[in-house]
Amino acid sequence: MNKRIIPCLYLENGQAVKNFEDRTPLAEPDPERLAAGFGNDGADEVLVFDFSSGDREHEQALEEIKKICAAAEVPVIGAGNVKRMEDVKKLIYAGCRRAVLNFGKAGNREILKEVSQKFGKEKIVVFLPDLEAYDSAGKEIEEFAGMLFCDAGLEEQLRRKSALPLLVMAEGGAPEELLSRDAIQALTGAALEGQNYMELKAVLKKRGISVNTFESSVPWEEFKLNGDGLIPCIVQDYRTGEVLMLAYMNREAYENTLSTGRMTYWSRSRQELWVKGLTSGHFQYVKSLSIDCDNDTLLAKVSQIGAACHTGNRSCFYRELARKEYDDTNPLKVFEEVFAVIQDRKVHPKEGSYTNYLFEKGIDKILKKVGEECTEIVIAAKNPDKEEIKYEISDFLYHVMVLMAEKGVTWEDITRELARR
Repeated sequence: MNKRIIPCLYLENGQAVKNFEDRTPLAEPDPERLAAGFGNDGADEVLVFDFSSGDREHEQALEEIKKICAAAEVPVIGAGNVKRMEDVKKLIYAGCRRAVLNFGKAGNREILKEVSQKFGKEKIVVFLPDLEAYDSAGKEIEEFAGMLFCDAGLEEQLRRKSALPLLVMAEGGAPEELLSRDAIQALTGAALEGQNYMELKAVLKKRGISVNTFESSVPWEEFKLNGDGLIPCIVQDYRTGEVLMLAYMNREAYENTLSTGRMTYWSRSRQELWVKGLTSGHFQYVKSLSIDCDNDTLLAKVSQIGAACHTGNRSCFYRELARKEYDDTNPLKVFEEVFAVIQDRKVHPKEGSYTNYLFEKGIDKILKKVGEECTEIVIAAKNPDKEEIKYEISDFLYHVMVLMAEKGVTWEDITRELARR
């Protein structure tokens, strides 16, 4: 099992604060920016603690956690303010991959089985304040939890009792030493502050410790290079598949890309190594690297910050040279384009528009139409002719998109949720 690096975020009143005892806002108090930075810099997950004290503050914290889950681009573990089944549900629905039950609270022990059966044991992390907490409920923990969580110093004793993955909170110590211990599968806490996660993983890898890094399945020596000793690299947005740019790599650029997780090229005009975004801030963080059948072209899927093109355009390929009319049937693009029209109608009403008629009538009318279209699908499904069901499903999806626009839900929200399942 790969060792995992999981930095912490502590939330209070919508700001990131230092820790449990010190509620001083951080120099960068924006939790979304911090979470995005953790993910881009090589963290495997992010652990978020909610310090809110009242129901209203808790709801505000959940809204912030939703934004954190969207920004981080790595799984998020939600912790704090869990007292009942509904609290776990809210964390999972906010986008958290897992939720923490604190067994220092008796109520959390009582809901373990219920939340595990509802959401799956892999989504449940049990925090153990001491060994007695495990001893008193070990059988249930083994059956219904997917991970254990404890403070540093308890890991060796717990490992002798359980084979579940163990996340350890360490407030001090060298992280490479802590992660070298067999008992610790994942590390969080102040011990990770100020660390470069990719560099830490490189140190661990040299020690023979398995970590999540970029490994090239084809050695550089097998790449087919051009006359300048370079290989071209096509760059795509990992979410949309949009082609962003084309650049070239030499061996040093390729190896730097693998070691840092940031796209690095060889500038043919300047004859020097070029880390994309080092000057502009428009970094490209690697999601995957592939090579074509001839070993002479790379394809990189990246998380693009800002614009890929030096002109300020999102993509370098923004000038159309020639075009023949055609129907673009790319599902994501079609859904996004239709949804964009629906959203525009909501902001800029058009006389005679059926979409605006639905918005004017309000949520009850929209829900009635969604229900009617569901029934039409059921009826059409009994017909052997698939043309009818295609028509009815299209009607249903249109009305669902009107509902999405009314409730502020986007296709990105939906696809992110589906991807987590």
